[in-house]
Amino acid sequence: MVGYNADPKACLQMLRSLDCKVVQGNHDYYSGYNESVELFTPLARKSIYWTRKQLSPFERKYLRQLPLILDVESFTMVHSSLSNPQRWSYIFRKRAADANFRNQFNPVCFFGHTHVPLAFVKDKTIEKGFYETLHVRPGLQYLVNVGSVGQPRDRNPKAAYAIYDLNEQTITLRRVEYEMKETQRKIRAAGLPFRNALRLANGR
Repeated sequence: MVGYNADPKACLQMLRSLDCKVVQGNHDYYSGYNESVELFTPLARKSIYWTRKQLSPFERKYLRQLPLILDVESFTMVHSSLSNPQRWSYIFRKRAADANFRNQFNPVCFFGHTHVPLAFVKDKTIEKGFYETLHVRPGLQYLVNVGSVGQPRDRNPKAAYAIYDLNEQTITLRRVEYEMKETQRKIRAAGLPFRNALRLANGR
């Protein structure tokens, strides 16, 4: 939710007003806690330090209290991986997906962290690929990255999100335009790393 761009307070206020189900991401965690971010890149460190200063004690407490894993009806949400959620590991390869599937007890798990919309489907073997619409079939397991609204990494600058239709049992990826130039202007005006703004246009 927070940790890269210039509107962390507005993002939190919007999500809280909508009563959204939310899981804690690594930038949320380090924005909420005062733990060391020395393992982060210099740009990410600067963004985290800036975000901490913008948020109130109440808002930072909200971030600290978010769950790492959340089960909602017939699906699960996690930012990184079910196998070790606070290690903040990346799922790009089938081997990492398999470790997640061994800890996945719902048919569908949504995750993020890589900022790349990607799906893994497990039957007898694991298949991996990009998706536009997935049809959830009984007996299979699905591990679905929904992409990123704020910092996409798949060379597509449009904001990404996914809709899970529980009645139709379909997962549909959506890409939408947004006011990117205004977002870039806010990033620069806030004194955040210029590359945070530049990456928005490149989608990487």
